[in-house]
Amino acid sequence: MSEPKIQPVPVPTVRDAAFDILRTHGLTRMFANPGSTEITLLADLPEDLEFILALHEGSVVGMATGHALATDHAALVVVHTTAGLGNAVGAIATARVNRAPLVIIVGQQDRRHLATQPFLAGRLRGLLGDYPVWFNEPITAQDVPAAIARAFHEATTHRGPAVVIVPMDDWLAPYDLTHVLAAPDLVHSDRLASPAALTELATHLDAATNPVLVVGSGNATDDGWTAAVALAEKLQLPVYQESFGARPGFPQDHPLFAGFLSAARSTLRGQLVGYDVILAVGAPVFRQYNFEPGAMFDEGATVLLVTEDTDEAHRSRASVVVIADPAPALADLRDLVALVPSPRTVIPPHRAAPAPPKASEPIRASHVMALLGALLPADAIVVEETPSSRPDMHELMPARSPLGFVSAAMGGLGFGLPAAIGLRMGNPKRPVVAVLGDGSALYNIQGLWSAGHYNVGTLFVILNNERYAVMDRLAERASSAPPAWPAFDAIDFVALAASLGCTSQRLSDYGTLENVLTSAVADLADRTEPLVLVVDVEPEQHFAP
Repeated sequence: MSEPKIQPVPVPTVRDAAFDILRTHGLTRMFANPGSTEITLLADLPEDLEFILALHEGSVVGMATGHALATDHAALVVVHTTAGLGNAVGAIATARVNRAPLVIIVGQQDRRHLATQPFLAGRLRGLLGDYPVWFNEPITAQDVPAAIARAFHEATTHRGPAVVIVPMDDWLAPYDLTHVLAAPDLVHSDRLASPAALTELATHLDAATNPVLVVGSGNATDDGWTAAVALAEKLQLPVYQESFGARPGFPQDHPLFAGFLSAARSTLRGQLVGYDVILAVGAPVFRQYNFEPGAMFDEGATVLLVTEDTDEAHRSRASVVVIADPAPALADLRDLVALVPSPRTVIPPHRAAPAPPKASEPIRASHVMALLGALLPADAIVVEETPSSRPDMHELMPARSPLGFVSAAMGGLGFGLPAAIGLRMGNPKRPVVAVLGDGSALYNIQGLWSAGHYNVGTLFVILNNERYAVMDRLAERASSAPPAWPAFDAIDFVALAASLGCTSQRLSDYGTLENVLTSAVADLADRTEPLVLVVDVEPEQHFAP
């Protein structure tokens, strides 16, 4: 009688160990566009790891960024070697400035012949510049799981993208379970302001005769909003939002909200004139656009800054900087300052909705913004990428929740469309609408395929003026000559959206637009399919960057 065959015990691989790390840290949804250097990682993927495909790396990283902002948890990205990572550079830069934690795994050629520079071997170090919060090329295959674990902690602590480069043969290498995992299981990174620091801030605020509060994306949490409102109401502080912020740091329909700081220094001086103490929270001091000479604020003004971002802290022109989590810092500061009983009169920056256009008049972006502002619920997530009409959105669609406004703080186009998809995937109970210029939408139009394929119920409103309107206006300021770039009036967005699996409709009549938007918004929170509305608009007659 033959003896039964002994089945060999499977030898764990680096890939197995890495998957356990992903599970431990809640990185089970993978945003990716794969290439051959990632096939050893991705083939026969376990069922509990969800693969989300996007058709371009800009869409991959944009979707992951939206997901990270929606969940307040790091998102996982997998991209191909040099070409894939190169395609993703702009989106990774946006993730950094938008304070989005990402764990990015990048494929590399087989370690065993990298020295000979084989086909697809990438010179990856330095390709992303200084935008990653952490970058690692593990020295051995055994170090890959620990590198991924550390990337999660680095991304979470520093609120940005952490990158790990993994040669394709590393994944299938046997993993020694006795190998030292050079990364912690859990990191507590609560950064609370010291009582002495808060007392110093309170002393300045109590001594001020005319203080003001400036908020930014670093305060865009429920707790941050609650604490900022409580402090502003106790001190009767007018509140400004940072310029070009990715998210709002204060409810923009609050009576103390005074508007958006200008990115032009001459205008900024006028906004801040007379304030003797300026408290900035989760915002740089102060973000500019075109260079203008002169001071940003009164020479005798005292600037205080509370931020978690050490880079932001060290580059800001401030008298006192406190590096701490803004929400508990503001809550504790509120308990220390003296009550100001006299209410201030702050004129909210919102303007009345424009009258609907007459039958002979064109639809303008402000008409669309006014309709959305009236129809959308307070918990709607609005993603903006329409530079020529951003001022209309700010004035007609005030953000009423911490994710009520999301934008690319880096300024590069192509973020809005995929970010709206990721935001909806990360928070499927909240309605999401992306308001995009037609030029902006084209940067990542293929992202619509992911929305259609994965049944993501985002509403995309494309403002179709058939040109780069913001560039046209900037050119008009610089020269009387016509711009060098042509219009792009032959693009059929409805056909494009349909080819990518999305229902779409083109609208050029205001009455029809009103009816369609009313219907679309009514069930937006429950939508399971994307909807693309292409609205023909004429450029606004006014524009301010």
